[in-house]
Parts: sequence; C-alpha cells; structure tokens
Amino acid sequence: MWLRRRFLTVLLVGWPVTLALAQDTFQGVQRIVAIGDVHGDYDVFVSLLRAAGLIGTDNKWSGGKTHLVQTGDVLDRGPDSRKAMDLLMTLEPQAKKAGGAVHALLGNHEAMNIYGDLRYVPATEYELYRTPKSDKVRDRFLKLAVEDRKRKGTTPAEDETFRKTFYNEHPLGWVEHRQAFSPEGIYGKWLRQHPVIVKINDVVFLHGGISPKYAATTIPEFNETVRGELDDLQKVENGMTADTDGPLWYRGLAELPESGLAGHVDNVLKTHGARHIVIGHTPQPAVLPRFGGKVIIIDVGLSKVFGGPPALLIIEGTKYYALHRGQRLDLPVDGGDVAPYLKAVGVH
Repeated sequence: MWLRRRFLTVLLVGWPVTLALAQDTFQGVQRIVAIGDVHGDYDVFVSLLRAAGLIGTDNKWSGGKTHLVQTGDVLDRGPDSRKAMDLLMTLEPQAKKAGGAVHALLGNHEAMNIYGDLRYVPATEYELYRTPKSDKVRDRFLKLAVEDRKRKGTTPAEDETFRKTFYNEHPLGWVEHRQAFSPEGIYGKWLRQHPVIVKINDVVFLHGGISPKYAATTIPEFNETVRGELDDLQKVENGMTADTDGPLWYRGLAELPESGLAGHVDNVLKTHGARHIVIGHTPQPAVLPRFGGKVIIIDVGLSKVFGGPPALLIIEGTKYYALHRGQRLDLPVDGGDVAPYLKAVGVH
C-alpha cells in the first residue's frame, strides 16, 4: 500500500533532491539531555524541555551549550506531531547560535511518514494540513489516480464507488500532508537531512538499536545507507530502513535476555569507541539501564496515548541522571546497583 501511495506522491511533487547530511560525531560536550519517543504529545514534550532548562516560558532556547538529543518518533499516534516538529525546527538554529545543538534523530515513524506507511497517523493530524483549497487539491489528486489506473488497464467499473472509497482513504489534508513530507516539502526536506545515529563524547544515540546483523556497521554507513534509501524509495522495502533488524526497528537490546547479547553489546561499543548506547522505540516504565548500564532505554511512553511518566536522561560530564516526574535521580550506568533507582521510580 505504501509503495502505491509513494508513486502517487511522486506524480504530485516530483523526484528527490540532493541534500547534505548533518554532522554525526561530537566531542567535548559538557551537558546532554536525551528524550525518547514523543508521539505527538506536544504539551508533555514542552514540559520536559522546560524541566530540563532547555526552553523558557516563551518556548525559546535557554539551554546554552547543552546538546538535546531526541531519539526519533516525534510523529504519529498523538494529536500534535506537527507542533512538535515545528518546535524542533525552531530550536535548532537557536541552540546552534548559543553554542549548543538539537539532534532530532530519525525514528521508524519519521521514515514511515516519508515513504508513505501512514497506518499510525491519526485522522486529526490531516486536519492540521487542511486548507480552504483542499477540496480542489484532492479532486486533482483523484484525477491523477484515475488516469494512472486507466494507463494500467484497471479503470474502476463504478466511478462513484471508487470516488467514495478514494475520499474515505484520503481525507481532506491528506494530499497536503504527503506534499509536506516529500523531498521538496517542509518536513520531508528537513527530516532527510537528519541522521539515524549520532555519537556524542562516548555515547551512541539512536532510535531502535544495533542488532548482530549490523554489528560491524559504522555510524557513517548507517546514516548514508538510510539516507540513500529515503532519497530513492524503491530501495526502502528491501533495505536497512524497513528491516526489523535495522537501527530504526530493532528491539533486541530492550527485550531479549541480556545473557545472550552481552558479548554483542561489548562488540558494538568497541566498534564505535563508546561506553554507552542510548535507545528509544520500546516503552519502559522509566529510563532504564540494561547490560550493567551499557545500554540505556529512554522511551518511557511519555505520550498520553501510552500514559507513561514524563522522564528523560541527563548526562553532565561523567554523571548520569534520570529526571523522573520532576525528580532528579542518580542513574547507575557503570555496573552499579540498580535496585535503589528502580525503587525510587516505583518499578518493582
């Protein structure tokens, strides 16, 4: 289905454009704030950014030289994905001017919105893209779809039935949404410039995880491969971007027994010259260290859709903290006893 819609999107907006990839390795950063999956909950996202001292009541950057890492999945499920993206886009240049940075990494939902898998986009989201001209825009899109079917010899037998089905599957604002995520669109162009993985100091950040299949893959290789596939969507289906073992989808570091993957985690850290891997994608009841703290999961299901706690990760020098429901807690990440921390966040 998404391949069909990708083709129809190409009919409307044209072919990909070439963009420069963002920097993916940083050193000498004194403070890092990392936030996991937002899933359209703009209000909770803003409250966390304020709690971490990154924005003021005016929603402008106040974090100085701090690096904010958002590990992907800003989009889908919740009602305000567009507002959350707009905020990140606004904060990026403000943080850079202050000597800090905003790293908005690609998650599987960002990729899905680019290549046209829209099963998690709520109907209310399309309303945000609707304009007074949406009726005419959709009718032009319908005409293109009919012409495409005629060329392929699949003209609908009942035009009115086809039209009703088409309108049902393409609510007003749908076409504008697809245009916005196209290579020339405001969000498509912005997202395609962003990496899948960044390394800051001795910490690797990404959305899903690094599986044994990609254990030897370097950070530039991850970023360049996914970028190439999103620039040529015919490569997505059988490529790294949609691979369940790929960096956007892999859940093993969060779900599989530690005993079976301990050696793999050590190998990945050695490959990247890192001490820790920070991931989102798989909701947990709190910011959660695994593998003796070598892996830190920061997807806490913070969106109201999931009802998880407002929580994030803070790294200051060599110290790691979880900000959990406004309480700053030491996070054991170097083999320390995790039990007191789990008790403090109410995880048993």
